[in-house]
Amino acid sequence: MRAMILAAGRGERMRPLTDHTPKPLLTVAGKPMIQYHIEALAAAGVREIVINLAWLGAQIRAAIGDGSQFGVRIQYSDEGDAALETGGGVFKALPLLAGPSGTDPFVVVSGDVWTEYPLGDVIQRLSASDMAHFVVVPNPDFHARGDFGLAGDRLTDNGERYTYANIGVMRPEFFAGSSPGKFPLAPLMFNWIRQNRVSGELYRGVWHNVGTPQQLQQIDQEASAQRRSRL
Repeated sequence: MRAMILAAGRGERMRPLTDHTPKPLLTVAGKPMIQYHIEALAAAGVREIVINLAWLGAQIRAAIGDGSQFGVRIQYSDEGDAALETGGGVFKALPLLAGPSGTDPFVVVSGDVWTEYPLGDVIQRLSASDMAHFVVVPNPDFHARGDFGLAGDRLTDNGERYTYANIGVMRPEFFAGSSPGKFPLAPLMFNWIRQNRVSGELYRGVWHNVGTPQQLQQIDQEASAQRRSRL
């Protein structure tokens, strides 16, 4: 299975740190955040990864390279000067993600989330009849209203809502009818959820959408302390 790490965004809330450094290259315990995802995917057996680029994308390409240092093959989907948003970015990269058959499912994870969710698990969660499987988390303070409901293992458009964790696995057919350009992922998610074609799971472990320099500093301190305790 292939995977895509979303890394094209500007990271407005993280300024001034992201004025000169792309958000996925900001470090936690001495390593770029994106590197943790690459290592987790490699540990899960994923050998082909696509990273999309826009804001300061050349820095990411230079830092990560072809992936050989991590035991994977990395390809880049360059979106130019302006990111295509989540939907448009994944759609543009489909030729690199869907495999020789054009129908292979693939993992998608945002490069700016910090989590201990085992990415190998999500690979196994997509059923033969579903278009996608997404991970949700309890609502953080900055997104108290949440995104989707969850009934058993089905995502819904009603009931108590949880926040999309920016982790999932989907089929290329998820984007049927889409056109090239800039567009969000959410409308497609709701479309398939309302057709009962999306499963989900609630993860209550460590997860942060790193949104401010202060939050990054706190995560860095905690992760550094954990690393020292293991030495």
